[in-house]
Amino acid sequence: MSIIEWPELSGLISSNLGYPRIGENREWKKALERFWNGSINESELQTEMKRLRLEHLSKQRDKGIDRIPVGDFSYYDHMLDTSVMFGLVPERFNHRPAGPVPLSVYFGIARGQKGATASEMTKWMNTNYHYIVPELANAVPVFTENKPLQAYREAKQELGIDGKPVLIGPYSFVTLSKGYDRKDLAAIVRSFLPLYTRILSELAAEGVQWVQIDEPVLTTSFPAEDLDIIQEVYEALTQAAPSLNIMLQTYFGSLDHYERLSALPVQGLGLDFVYDDGENLQHILQHGFPKEKTLGAGVIDGRNIWRSDLNAVAALLGQLVEQTTAAQLIVQPSCSLLHVPVSLEAEHKLDRELVQALAFADEKLEEIAVLTAALGKHDPSALTKLEQSADAVARFNNSAARVQTAADLADLLAKEPLSRSVPFAERREIQQNKLKLPPLPTTTIGSFPQTAEIRKARLHYRKGEWSAEQYRAFIQQQIKEWIDIQEDIGIDVLVHGEFERTDMVEFFGEKLNGFAFTQNGWVQSYGSRCVKPPIIYGDVSFDQPMTVEETAFAQSLTSKPVKGMLTGPVTILNWSFERNDIPRSQVALQLALALRAEVEALEQAGIGMIQVDEPAIREGLPLKKEQQQAYLDWAVQAFLVTTATVEPATQIHTHMCYSEFQHMIQSISDMDADVISIETSRSHGELIVSFEDQVYDKGIGLGVYDIHSPRIPDVSEMLSMIQRALRVLPSDLFWVNPDCGLKTRTKEESVAALRLMVQAAQAARAALAVSN
Repeated sequence: MSIIEWPELSGLISSNLGYPRIGENREWKKALERFWNGSINESELQTEMKRLRLEHLSKQRDKGIDRIPVGDFSYYDHMLDTSVMFGLVPERFNHRPAGPVPLSVYFGIARGQKGATASEMTKWMNTNYHYIVPELANAVPVFTENKPLQAYREAKQELGIDGKPVLIGPYSFVTLSKGYDRKDLAAIVRSFLPLYTRILSELAAEGVQWVQIDEPVLTTSFPAEDLDIIQEVYEALTQAAPSLNIMLQTYFGSLDHYERLSALPVQGLGLDFVYDDGENLQHILQHGFPKEKTLGAGVIDGRNIWRSDLNAVAALLGQLVEQTTAAQLIVQPSCSLLHVPVSLEAEHKLDRELVQALAFADEKLEEIAVLTAALGKHDPSALTKLEQSADAVARFNNSAARVQTAADLADLLAKEPLSRSVPFAERREIQQNKLKLPPLPTTTIGSFPQTAEIRKARLHYRKGEWSAEQYRAFIQQQIKEWIDIQEDIGIDVLVHGEFERTDMVEFFGEKLNGFAFTQNGWVQSYGSRCVKPPIIYGDVSFDQPMTVEETAFAQSLTSKPVKGMLTGPVTILNWSFERNDIPRSQVALQLALALRAEVEALEQAGIGMIQVDEPAIREGLPLKKEQQQAYLDWAVQAFLVTTATVEPATQIHTHMCYSEFQHMIQSISDMDADVISIETSRSHGELIVSFEDQVYDKGIGLGVYDIHSPRIPDVSEMLSMIQRALRVLPSDLFWVNPDCGLKTRTKEESVAALRLMVQAAQAARAALAVSN
């Protein structure tokens, strides 16, 4: 498509849905952690956070965005912000809201505090971001403060920006909360309506023109009967503030009930045209779009880091304007830019051809602004930039990096075993005869604290200041120290600690073919935890052993079994920015074949336990129920390709995070791991209820304490978790372990908690011996 073929869409405007909080150099994260460790006080934290908020707003204005979101900035998580705005402080924190909730309580809900466990954390829809789950049990929502109004005033007074306040909608907020019976959902949603109407009324009185109300749950397979309460909600909100324009924003997929939802009494509807499988466009082509509404067209990918094909985007906008008018159309990202890194400015080491094919948050804003200026204002320089962008994408897609060279996967997999050679019941006996583990064996999930000393050593090595021999000696010293600690504590199955690893995905990506790595491509995972996802740009393949040296060294130090530790193929896929030119299932199988070579190398080195972690398998589950089984089928297949060739005596472990596995227990069983560990403590053991109705016939460890919190539970608390699990799970299949790896904890916290965990396991064993 040449320049003159691009549609002319006079009156087109631009918008953004949300901007990354963390700062270009993770200033947000660093400020939070300085506050938590006492290096700065609350006033200093507030000053730094305000500086970042205003900087982010100024940047969006300077990029040429017409409608700039305000209120998307958070000190931890936007769902937690909404919870405290409505006074939803769990009873265990002993705080009755009367006005704004103090930061000490706010962070306590997120991280836990003495005598009170943190609230559950789970994935945000099907992304790699995790939110703090609101607790509605026995809660009476009360109005504590109008956070969107505060954000609007700040932007206007400090920068002259007439912003677009953002808040999570009542239907999604309640649906994504816990602590209530689903049959009561409508009544609970109604209980929040007075608070929402007050927020909108105050915004209208302030002169706000547009407010963005996010309802991501509308793209899931929600019950059709919920449409009535959704209708009721938006009738009430519109009546409460008739002068206010509501943009009902959806993302991460298409609407199943398009006709009903597009007719809701709101002034705008935001739709995702990137992750909708073309369905939102088909709905509009088939049913039209309401003439009186504004269409927020999410045409720039807000979740992945690839530069957009602006030829295709312009053509899509042309199709949309045929069903509406250019004056009804807003160009925006498919979702908040929270899910991508901030800027490409620091990426000087990436291949130039690859860099030209990338767009982080700032570059995506530029794409939106260029599209708006080129198509809406016929700006010649913007039209030239459109042409250059389209050429860059075409060059990369036709480059050697994108030409698939891997063997045909279908033919290859037809020759490969997709099941273990011996069924679990027989393997279990073989493994127990070899391992001779006690009842309720104890272990950890894999990683131990990554101290400042370890990070400094890694930096010395990467800068060339240390030789490979120096670095190896340092890592071996760390491994030996922690093997000794684990033996002293009395843990039954040991790990080497993963001290050589930066991130559980990045580490493997650096050693496989087909990956690239950024200098500063950080994104928020949860709280102040930021990760730097690798980029899968081409075919993935095995190069050389990645973990054998450290694992074999650890095993040489002890007579107890040491687990080999790998990240599984689906987690590597879900926690990377994957290529978008071939199906995800195909990338997963490439990863599986590469990782299988590592599994076999560990086995050949004498490692008899290998843990292939899949903490993110649940995160990738599609939002639409009809698409979920297909995903689970190829995810299970990828795991089996990775692990199925080992000998019966080799015990395969896996680990999964963030609960909500009730509806996929059969698929977990189909993975045929000998032992699985699953997070349960942060959800207060609620997953255990699932096993009352569903039989799980393999080894399982339900995490007995939460590693994401600095709080250390006592023996009785962990023993209670074990005993509760043993009411529904066989004791001869049960393992005792923390929820997750201990990378983010201190040495002192880790040792103390693990000692108590072992004591709890020993008490449970003693009780079992008496009962038997």
